[in-house]
Amino acid sequence: MVSTLKKAVLATVATTALTTSVFAADIIKIDGSSTVYPITEAVAEEFQKETGKKVTVGVSGTGGGFKKFCRGETSISGASRPVKAKEIKKCNEAGISFIEVPVAFDALTVVINKDNDWAAEMTPEELKKMWGPDAQGKVMNWSQIREGFPDQPLKLYGPGADSGTFDYFTEAIIKKSKSIRGDFTASEDDNVLVQGVAGDKGGLGYFGLAYYVENKDKLGAVKVKNKEGKFVEPSLETVMDGSYNPLSRPLFIYLNATKAAFDPNVKKFVEFYLNNAAKLSKEVGYVPFSTAEYDSIKNHVKSLKTGTAFKDGPAIGLSVAEILEKATD
Repeated sequence: MVSTLKKAVLATVATTALTTSVFAADIIKIDGSSTVYPITEAVAEEFQKETGKKVTVGVSGTGGGFKKFCRGETSISGASRPVKAKEIKKCNEAGISFIEVPVAFDALTVVINKDNDWAAEMTPEELKKMWGPDAQGKVMNWSQIREGFPDQPLKLYGPGADSGTFDYFTEAIIKKSKSIRGDFTASEDDNVLVQGVAGDKGGLGYFGLAYYVENKDKLGAVKVKNKEGKFVEPSLETVMDGSYNPLSRPLFIYLNATKAAFDPNVKKFVEFYLNNAAKLSKEVGYVPFSTAEYDSIKNHVKSLKTGTAFKDGPAIGLSVAEILEKATD
């Protein structure tokens, strides 16, 4: 399978190279998830210092990033959820093969205002009651969520529909992708969500762990009840030991397979990314994989194995080994 793919990529490049230079882009263009952005931006800064090569990193959300990626406008796309069937189709139509690369774990973090002294712990069922589509225009007060909660207006802040965080939250909490109430403040910019919750006593929102770590002086993190019945706070330790569930998830970058194989600048950047992902993901507030897992990911990229482990749809809780093993076109 891999050798066939390599031959196909070689044939594509041989044909394309007759009319255009695909081997060395002057600028490495990246776009996608705001959640993955802090890792990629940190890698890009270090890479530019070391090599002098220019890297641009956009933040149009996971869905927005895939739109650009499948039009051939970017070489790499950051994603806080796996690629979807409709995005695979768009890439296929454009003749773009991709390599799915997990880069770190994230703890999707539910945050509250610092003055909120009643919701330090919540269950997934309470979050569903708050965010589910049936709550629209009806569940408007904290007192409706749990007996004993105060008579305080409920104000919700969350990522927009182009966000992979939005997709993952609805799949993990509502149990149906994109099924959510529509009357909340939505933004692809996580900093807007931080400001909203920080400025509203009745505010609650959710986003990646890195943005909570960066703003923990302004916000509180909710302990979420896991499948073992324990209330667990998101952290490096609770993600690594598996106790922070169901809101732990892998983060990805997707590589244009042709660029990853034959553009020396892109190839060097990806190697640099994976060599530094553990250190830099931890620095910006995410959870690195083990050394052995990163070694497996590097081999996965070198093999040019294209496709996704999620061809049949979302799958909560896959390990790194399972993601790499299941990847297929």
